[in-house]
Amino acid sequence: MIKRFFLLSGLCMFLSFSAQKTHTVIKGDNPYNISKKYGITIDELQKLNPKFKDGKLAIGDVLNVKLGTTAVAKNTSSQTGRIIIQPKQTIYGITKQYRISETDLRKLNPELEAHMKIGNEITLPLDSIKKYGGSEAVIATAKPAAVPVESVSANNTKTVIDSGNERSSSANSSSNQDEYATYTVEQGDTVFSIVNKFGVSIDELVALNPDLSKGLKAGMILRIKKLDAAYVKKSGDALSVVLMLPFGYSTNETQYRAMAIDFLTGAKLAIERNAAKGQKLDIKIVDSGNEASFKSSLTQINPNNTDLIIGPFFKSNVIDLLDFTKTQKIPVVAPFANSPELYNYSNLIIVETNDQTYSDKIVEEVKTVYSDQKIYIVADSKKENANYIKANLEKSVKNANVTIVNSANDIQLDQNMMTGQSAPVIAILASDNDTVGEAFSNRMIALSKEVQGMKAFSMYLVPSFDKKVDELSQASLTYLMDRKINTEGDFEKEILAAYKAKYCKIPGKYAVIGFDVVNDMLARENKKGEIFKQMNKVQTQLATKFEFVKSKTNGAYVNTGFRVIRLVP
Repeated sequence: MIKRFFLLSGLCMFLSFSAQKTHTVIKGDNPYNISKKYGITIDELQKLNPKFKDGKLAIGDVLNVKLGTTAVAKNTSSQTGRIIIQPKQTIYGITKQYRISETDLRKLNPELEAHMKIGNEITLPLDSIKKYGGSEAVIATAKPAAVPVESVSANNTKTVIDSGNERSSSANSSSNQDEYATYTVEQGDTVFSIVNKFGVSIDELVALNPDLSKGLKAGMILRIKKLDAAYVKKSGDALSVVLMLPFGYSTNETQYRAMAIDFLTGAKLAIERNAAKGQKLDIKIVDSGNEASFKSSLTQINPNNTDLIIGPFFKSNVIDLLDFTKTQKIPVVAPFANSPELYNYSNLIIVETNDQTYSDKIVEEVKTVYSDQKIYIVADSKKENANYIKANLEKSVKNANVTIVNSANDIQLDQNMMTGQSAPVIAILASDNDTVGEAFSNRMIALSKEVQGMKAFSMYLVPSFDKKVDELSQASLTYLMDRKINTEGDFEKEILAAYKAKYCKIPGKYAVIGFDVVNDMLARENKKGEIFKQMNKVQTQLATKFEFVKSKTNGAYVNTGFRVIRLVP
C-alpha cells in the first residue's frame, strides 16, 4: 500500500513537472532566448513571472516557465513542404499562422534567421501548409531570380560634387519606415520599459523587430506599431493642388509680389512638364495676401477637395493653414519656413534645410582631416552658428583649439614649436555674407601661398568661390551648396533651355525654388495621392537636393539635403 502511494505521488510530481518548470538565469540569458528555449511567448513568460516585469534579470534568478502549447499535434505524416517568405513576414507571424512552435520551426530550419529574407524558402510541416497557408502558400517552389544592379562610376575632376547628381533614389527600398511609429532606444531602456511606455505587447514588438533576438542596444530604431494612413486622396483622377503665394493684390501690399511671381514662373514650368507626361492636375492659385489678411484667403480653399497645398511662405501663415486643415491632414509644403514650432505637424513637409544641419556636416568634415591644427571660425554678427560649431568640435575632436573671430584677417598661421616654422591651420566660414565670404577667400588664398596643407571649410556658397576655383583649391576648400545649378548637367541644361524659351530670360532665385519644390512634390505623388509613402526618396532637382527625415515620431518631414563641394588641388 505504501509502495503504491509513492508510485502515485511520483506520477503526480511528474505530471506537475510536465506542466510547469523553472529556469535558473545564466550569463547571456534574456527574456527572448528563455521564451524561445521553452517554446512560449515572451508575454506568457512575463505573466508567469510578474516580479520580473521590468525585464531586468540577474544571474541566479529562478523563473517559472511553461512548456509550449502552440505546437501542432504530431502529424500522421512526416512530409514537409516549403513556403516563400513574403514581405513583412516574421518568425513570430509564421508560428502563429501555421500553428507551430518556434522550437519545432527552428528544428526544421536550423539557420532560420539567415533564411528570413523576402523570396527565400523555409520548411514547414506539409499538413500545416495545406491547412493554414491559404491561397498564398507555395509548396517546394524555387527561389526567384536575383535582379542585377548596375553600378556607375565617374571620373574625378578638380571640383568634386558629392551626392549632387541623383535625380531619384530610394533611401529605404526594402520597407517604408514611415508607415510605422518608431522609437530610438536610449541608454538604460529595457524591452519591458519600452512596451510599457507605448502600450504594446512584447510579442508585437518582437514581431516588428526581429533583431531584438540579438539583444537591445542603445541607438536601435524600433518599429512600435503601424500608423493609420496619414492621408487618402480625394475622389477623382486629377490631383487637386493649391499654390498659396503672397501676391498682395487683395491688400495692395507689393513687398513680396516679385518673389511670388518669380516662384510661380518656375512652378508653372514644373506643372506643364508633369502634365505633358500624363499626370492629371487641377491647379488653383490663391493670393495669400499678407499677415493680416491671410486667414481670409483660407476661404478660397475647399479642404474636402484638395490633395496638396504648396505654400504659404511665412511661418505664422503656415501654422494658420495647418490648423485650418488639421481634420483632413492634407499634405502642406512649406518652401521657406523652418522652425521647431512647426515640427509637431505630421502632415507638414519643410523644404528649407536649417543651419544646424549645415553646421553638423561641417563638424563631420573637419573631424575627417583634423590632426592637431589650430581651428579658426569666422562668425557672422549673431555668432550662433560659430558657437554651435565650436561647441561640437570641442566635444568630438581631442584637444581641439578653436577660436572664433569676426574677420578673416584675424586668421593666423600656427607656429611649429620645434622648428619655429609656420604651420597650416583649419579655417571655417560660418557666415553667408558675400563681403565676409570675399575676405575669407582672399585670406585663404594668401595663407595657402605661405604654407602647404591649409584646410578651408564653409557652411555656405558665396560668389567668390566660383570666381577663384583654382586658387581656393590650393586651400582644399570644402563647402556646402544648395540652390545652385550645375550648368553642365543634361537635366539642368534641358530645364534652363525650356525656361528661357518660355520666359525669354534665365530663371531667378525664386523661379528655381518654385520649379524645384513643385517638380519634386509632383514626382512623389501617385494616382492614390500617397505622397507620404514616397518621402523616403532622395531626389535632386534643378538646384536643390531633397532628402526628407522625420523631425520626430508623428512629426513633420524636414529636408536635410545639401551637396558637398570639394576643391581638390
